[in-house]
Amino acid sequence: MVLMPKESGKLVAGLAKDVFIEKEGIKRLASAVFDGIKTSKIRPGNFTQIKFHPKPDDPRAADWIFVLDTLNFSFWTETGAKKWKVNGETGYFAFCAAVKRAIDEGKPIWDPKYYSQITQQNAEIIFRGDDGETDIPLVQDRIKNLHEAGKVLLDKYQGTFAECIRSCEGSAEKLLKLIVDEFESYRDEADYEGHRISIYKRAQILIGDIWACFEGRGLGEFHDIDSIAMFADYRIPQVLIHFGVMRYSDSLMSKLESDVPLKQGSKEEIEIRACSIEAVEQVCDEVRRLIVADPKLNLDPKTAVNAIVIDHFLWDYRREYAQELERIPFHKTRTVYY
Repeated sequence: MVLMPKESGKLVAGLAKDVFIEKEGIKRLASAVFDGIKTSKIRPGNFTQIKFHPKPDDPRAADWIFVLDTLNFSFWTETGAKKWKVNGETGYFAFCAAVKRAIDEGKPIWDPKYYSQITQQNAEIIFRGDDGETDIPLVQDRIKNLHEAGKVLLDKYQGTFAECIRSCEGSAEKLLKLIVDEFESYRDEADYEGHRISIYKRAQILIGDIWACFEGRGLGEFHDIDSIAMFADYRIPQVLIHFGVMRYSDSLMSKLESDVPLKQGSKEEIEIRACSIEAVEQVCDEVRRLIVADPKLNLDPKTAVNAIVIDHFLWDYRREYAQELERIPFHKTRTVYY
């Protein structure tokens, strides 16, 4: 049996030897999130603020987002290597810019009929860097993911991810299970201390992106959106360490400072990601407690904040304070899962 992400986070956090969750840090971050909610800086619908994301009224939006998250992994640059850039952007934004550029150039990259047969030559044109030399990492894996995912949509879901969403009748948990059952590249699982655990970063962010894009309405309406945990990647832990929410053992910290990559599925890598999930759950509980304790706010704690909203805040914070956070090493794992 595979434990779901929230259960996995709780289990691993209770057993972890190299990553620790700190109560004072939980309170510090919860207070920052609470302030953001009070000033409306933090709110559920910030997805379309990113200029390369589809708008909710775009008929291709669900399929566009599905392609983004089928390829949403491994954008970090090896130390000393040239960064892959598109339109001057780096990382995830460079990737979104490349997809938008392809659509603007008339390539129907949102359509599984197109991407289920995409060639390496096509992929290299779509993801070409500004300098004409630096390539997107793991291009072969990206092509494989597109072929596999496109075939499933064409064979079973009328050639559109919207059909997958509709078949789950407004349940985020059902959709999560459908995604990881049907699409192999989303099966982000590992073994830890005799348990089969899951992180499901890309499957969860796919649901979170649909929810945020459609602002919880139409295709984005999920009655159990709270079942989705945060999206455990390599950047969010940097912010959690910065706020003192998580702490690494000396041996793990010195490994990361020495730029030693962590193997996908290693205990240290699992602990960083799973403890990130549990830490954000604890932050969410604390923010909800603060909302309840402030009757002037007149907010429903369940709808005002969840793990997705907190994840968006952390990701935006990392970008806003990128220079300051560079002193904290992030773990480097070359994988298709994040």
